[in-house]
Amino acid sequence: MLRLALRSAYLTGLCVVAGVVAGPLAAGAQYRQPPQPIAQILDQPATPLVQLSPDRERLLLLERPGLPPIADVAAFEYRLAGLRFDPRNSGPSRGQAFTGLSLQPVPGGPATRIRAALPAGAAITNVSWSADGATIAFSVATDDAITLWVADVATAEARQVTPRPLNAVLGAPCTWVAVRRLACTFVPEGRGAAPVAPAVPDGPITQEALSGSADRAATFQDLLKSPFDERVFEHFATSQVGLVSLDGTVVPLGGPAIRAGVEPSPDGRFLLVSTIRRPFSFTVPLAYFPTRTEVWDLAGAVVRTVVDRPLTERVPWGGDGALPGPRGVQWRRDADATLAWIEALDGGDGAAKADKRDRVVMLDAPFTGTPRTLVETAWRARGITWGTRTLAIAREGVSKTRRARTWIVDPSGAAAPRLLWERSSEDRYGDPGEFLVARDARGQSRLLLTPDAAFAFLAGDGASPEGDRPFVDRLEVATGKTLRLFRSAAPYYEQPIGMLDAAGTVALTRRESKDEPPNYFVRDLVRRIAPRQLTAFTDPAPQFAGVTSRLITYARADGVTLSATVYLPPGYDKAKDGPLPFFLWAYPLEFRSAEAASQVVGSPYRFVRPTGASHLFLLTQGYGVMDNPTMPIVGAAGKEPNDSYVEQLTASAKAAVDTIVAMGVADRTRIGVGGHSYGAFMTANLLAHTRLFRAGIARSGAYNRTLTPFGFQGEDRSYWEAPDLYERMSPFTYANRIKDPILLVHGMADNNTGTFPIQSERMYAALKGNGATVRYVQLPGESHGYVARESVGHALAEMTAWLDAHVKPRKTVQ
Repeated sequence: MLRLALRSAYLTGLCVVAGVVAGPLAAGAQYRQPPQPIAQILDQPATPLVQLSPDRERLLLLERPGLPPIADVAAFEYRLAGLRFDPRNSGPSRGQAFTGLSLQPVPGGPATRIRAALPAGAAITNVSWSADGATIAFSVATDDAITLWVADVATAEARQVTPRPLNAVLGAPCTWVAVRRLACTFVPEGRGAAPVAPAVPDGPITQEALSGSADRAATFQDLLKSPFDERVFEHFATSQVGLVSLDGTVVPLGGPAIRAGVEPSPDGRFLLVSTIRRPFSFTVPLAYFPTRTEVWDLAGAVVRTVVDRPLTERVPWGGDGALPGPRGVQWRRDADATLAWIEALDGGDGAAKADKRDRVVMLDAPFTGTPRTLVETAWRARGITWGTRTLAIAREGVSKTRRARTWIVDPSGAAAPRLLWERSSEDRYGDPGEFLVARDARGQSRLLLTPDAAFAFLAGDGASPEGDRPFVDRLEVATGKTLRLFRSAAPYYEQPIGMLDAAGTVALTRRESKDEPPNYFVRDLVRRIAPRQLTAFTDPAPQFAGVTSRLITYARADGVTLSATVYLPPGYDKAKDGPLPFFLWAYPLEFRSAEAASQVVGSPYRFVRPTGASHLFLLTQGYGVMDNPTMPIVGAAGKEPNDSYVEQLTASAKAAVDTIVAMGVADRTRIGVGGHSYGAFMTANLLAHTRLFRAGIARSGAYNRTLTPFGFQGEDRSYWEAPDLYERMSPFTYANRIKDPILLVHGMADNNTGTFPIQSERMYAALKGNGATVRYVQLPGESHGYVARESVGHALAEMTAWLDAHVKPRKTVQ
């Protein structure tokens, strides 16, 4: 975790939080440990992450710590404007951090650890390569500051560039401008003390809506709530942009302001700077605050204002809505200094009738002319992958109907856009893959092309009836024809990571099998010889080695094909041991066609080891697990998927239970069900509408859909448009029907849209008030997912104890 232990200056704030925590817990309640070997596995360090250098000569191994302590996770943080940040070091309070860096040569040889005299307890974050691959920049976070460091790749030595503290409240604080210079956001000099909360309120807090506009928005969390919150946010989010040379020289640009983004042009002559301004909002997060996006020169002078967007409290609704005006402003990756952005032609209203929804425009330096149109799209523009002066890939799509198009476009304007393919975005079997990109000599990620620009490359999951088989294809740009260069084959699951040469003949892959942990390999796609292994990551949980798994398919009563992975515990012998107590863990998904819903999900050749609060740990306690049994909710014959949510959900659950019972591995009278988030919602619904399960475990869920009245998950209709649907889908409505035991678990700092902790609080009260068997566990400091070692261990202890009490015992015959 980024956040370090709380210091004495914030002990008062922690005591307030602790006072809130004490209420729902039993007197003297303490964190519990799960049974072995679960606890032992939880204490292992995580496998390193890997980055490929721009010159493709090295892998950077980013070493990760184990689970952080609750002292870090529950330490004081501000939760404002949709952000969570640590006021001591002006950085994020939650996120990915690393403990060390190592360099692994791609040609072969041992890894070399980068030497860095870091302060005790420091965390490494925001790691990035220079364009030439000679230098690695990273931030070092301590409990009172974040500073910029660089590592010299040739010597494997790291040093601090400047002691001046960075401001990372709004995101990564530094980005490369050139091979020896970065643009960074710093804490302003002389910022002064943080605002102090008034001892006496200044007055009431008032909001009003007078325009008559239907300003609907999602149930965002961590919003500003008072003028004091506004002052705190402004104080900590304000930064000073500066150009930093590797010798430590810092040249300030502009004045202090809330800089939401600083992006250098590919040629390093300009900066694209986004600035947030007042008025702020109490109903939407900072992404919708007034924002001005400008082009600056390297002296800090404004060259052009690209967009000056006012406060937006009418949030685009559904996947086909968009903000009015320019959006997604970016640099063309293949040009020196050309801006590109998307503009809505329908006012951003996806429901409005329009022949064309969006257009993509470009504007060259010196940014004084009129933007020229690259392409207009009939559907919502989804983005551009830049290639050359005459080649780019454009995408458009419709979320409502799950349709997508991909175009080959010519940025020079010499040729008309050419449709590459139109397809269903939910058809995994027909997915052509994603275009591979590579960093060019200026560090820009561009479409990977052969030297003659005749061929591009695609990589995808390779979904198929036998499971996922990742692939690499070569695409002829002129014709759109593809040639398969590689497809993962049994007994391995091998995933392409990128190409190691410009011609696309050698690939970096990540390979694993049921028995071999994931490692990185060099694979020759022409000679088709055995791949060469680069890394030697070991099994992080050998206690799990005896678990067996099988990818299965089965049918729902309406003919939809379902799939799941069935896991059996170590040493299990069906003939000797008979049917097991079983646990199903699932997450419903919505589809527009039964054909797409019937496609197989997963692979039989993955190396599976549980991490975090994984339900798969139950395999060490004598349970079988049915993992991700598909629960498709299909819209057909003009109906929306959720119009028959309960019926389809219960039918899928019945098919899953019938299947594992027919396999002879599950005891029908000893089956539990569980899920996280929308899976928790599913769990409560299954207990309300069926008696298939002895007990359920629902983590971090939402149970009363009237508390998310403007839509949820894939449901675009509001409560006032479909009140019966909201009532029928809410398990809260049927709390009096839940007769089987249910365990509710929720992070007390859950900031996921829709899953306010009050959802579990109210569901518990409803269940308790109707005589249900229920236990409600609140995890202090935890968000939507649980990360502290104590919290994860306690959640697993609760899950195991709940199932041991309510599922594992055999039913006695009366």
